[in-house]
This record gives sequence, structure tokens and C-alpha cells, in this order.
Amino acid sequence: MEFRRITSLPPYVFTIIDSLKVAARRDGADIIDLGFGNPDLPSPQIAVDKLCEAAHNEKNHRYSASRGLPKLREAAANYYRHRFGVELDPDTEVISTIGAKEGFSHLMWVLLEKGDVALVPSPSYPIHIFGPLFAGANVREIPLGTGDEFFGNMVEQWEYSHPKPRVIVLSFPHNPTTTCVDLEFMQRVVDFAREHDVLLVHDNAYADLGFDGYRPPSIMQAEGAKEVAVELYSMTKSFSMAGWRMAFMVGNPEVIAALAKLKSYLDYGTFQPIQIAATVTINEEMDYPREVNAIYQSRRDALCTGLSRIGWDIEPPMGTMFAWAPIPEPYLEMGSVEFCSYLVREAQVALSPGVGFGPGGEGHVRFALIENEQRTNQAIRNLKRALTKLG
Repeated sequence: MEFRRITSLPPYVFTIIDSLKVAARRDGADIIDLGFGNPDLPSPQIAVDKLCEAAHNEKNHRYSASRGLPKLREAAANYYRHRFGVELDPDTEVISTIGAKEGFSHLMWVLLEKGDVALVPSPSYPIHIFGPLFAGANVREIPLGTGDEFFGNMVEQWEYSHPKPRVIVLSFPHNPTTTCVDLEFMQRVVDFAREHDVLLVHDNAYADLGFDGYRPPSIMQAEGAKEVAVELYSMTKSFSMAGWRMAFMVGNPEVIAALAKLKSYLDYGTFQPIQIAATVTINEEMDYPREVNAIYQSRRDALCTGLSRIGWDIEPPMGTMFAWAPIPEPYLEMGSVEFCSYLVREAQVALSPGVGFGPGGEGHVRFALIENEQRTNQAIRNLKRALTKLG
């Protein structure tokens, strides 16, 4: 039997490392997992308490609204006002999604069909590549670099593309490369989109994770952004609520309305007690992301300092919960999958192979900052023992 939308999908390379982890743990190995970006920090206590309280109310067991409760959308709008100085209409410019991946994927269904083109950064978080492909569109990759390099590459891809792209996918701070941009970059992209009649979709998953004084901008802060852009904001990292699947899409009201129409056919929204708990959390714990940010910065410092100590120098990231590292020269010929497999076997450390984020990621690995400083330092000691060619 042929399964239409998944037959052409390549093997998910991360499963290779996952299988090795499982096998090693079965043999009693203590694997330090710095691969999967699964936040380990607990959710705010107020979220847990409010969830329990709301779940005991049987009225909340019924279907909810796919657009999100009105008070939840108001809370999201209030957060954008507090964090970014951006005014949003909660009725027309905010919609709740069941996590950012759901919102992004279904938005691609709304915007794209067979024969359309989307521009996507390379390397990239997998759903940013496969979301447009699931919708039947063609994907053209924009090689990443600095903000200026990326903008130049984007313009070049636009000029050489036929037909002209309908969508440009952005995500800064970027996963996996941790590339960061400023508000001036966002304004340049918005100005380009207004001039060329293309929609920008910005996944702002790491909106509150900026280090050393860096504050990631929202594309909504750029003048004219609501004409040509929507943005995804997730509570996964900022509020450490990964399993809750609570995110929002904000921006252009026509696009928000189109997504709402599709979602009305597909779902009844997130379980209502989760929406209630998220509403209270945003309203009463608005500064919680700063606490989370400080923890990730401390972990970043421990990782980068430790790697430098053993001869593996990398650029400390300015944002995200990751570090993007070139494979050390003596091991480069192994490729990212074989190198990560080697580290599971010989160092009991699991990382994500760069090629899992597209061909542009080969030659790199991704560290996730999901272990405390003590475990991170243990991982460094393990790596030092295994990477004998570093000297």
C-alpha cells in the first residue's frame, strides 16, 4: 500500500542516534543526552495548580474553541505589548495553536499548493522544510550565514525562482545554527516582502532566550509587518511548557482568519483546562522567561568553556537553547551521523547530527542545553576521553 504524503520522506536520521541511546542504556550505560531539545525545567507552579483546579470543573471537559478562549488570546496580546511593545487585536490578530508545529503545518495548507514555492533557510528545523512539502509546494533553500549574508541569499533565491515564492519562512534566533538578527534586519525583510508581495512566516520559538544582553526581536515590531507577516510564539521554551502544546500565531488578520477557518474543520482547540492554566500563567508570571533565560545562559557558559578546555572551540550562541558546533577537523571525514554514533558508543554522550537539519547542516552537530552544569561537565570529561585526536 502506498501512503501518499509520507512515501517520499527520507529516513529520520535522529532515530539512528535514538536507537543507539536505547541500546546503550539497556546495557547499563549512563548516556548524557544533549541531543533532543526537550526542556527539562519544570513548568511554573501556578500553571500546574491552575490546570488541576480547572480540570476538576466538569464544564471544562467539553469541546473548546479552535481559535482559543477569548481571555487566552487577550493574555497573548498583553504579552506582546509587555515584551515587544506591539499592539495586537486579540479577536482578529491572535489565534491559539496546538503547539507551534501544528500551527505552522496547517498554515502551509492554507497558503500553499502544488506548484507554489516557499523559501526556507538551510539548514533548518525539519518542519520548516517539510511543512511546505506536505502542502504540495516546492522548497527553495536559502543558505544561512550572518543576517546580511542571509538577506543577500534570500534576494538571490527570489530573483532566480520561477514561479515567484508565495512564502518566505524565517526563524530567529535560529534552530539549529543559533544565528541571531536585530530589528533592523526584520525591517529590511518586511520592506522586501511589501515590495514583492510575499508573505513572511516567522517562527519565534526562542523569543525570550537571548544571552549577554541580547533581546531577540519580534518581526511584528517592524513597521508594516502586519501587512505581510505572521509570527508563531510558543510557551514551550519561554515558560518551559513543552508537553502542554500551547502556542499562538499573531499578525496579518486575513491570514489569521484563513487559519481559523481551516482549524474549525480540524480541531476544537487545546484541552480547555490547559488554555485556562496558560492564561493565568501569562498574566501572572510574565517575568518567568527571564528566570529560564538565566539558567540556559549558565548552561551555555559551562558547555562552551568546557569544550574550549578540551580543544573544541565553538562560537558561544547569543540565543536559543542550543549550541551549533563544527565537527573537529580530525573527525570531520566521519560525517555527522557517524560522528554522533561514535560519541554515543565511546563517550556516552548523545548529540544531534547536523545533516538531520538538511544537507546544509552536514559537518556540524547540535548540542541541546538540557542538562545542568554538573551533568554538562561530566559530558565534557567523557568527550575528552573519547576525542583523543584533539590532543
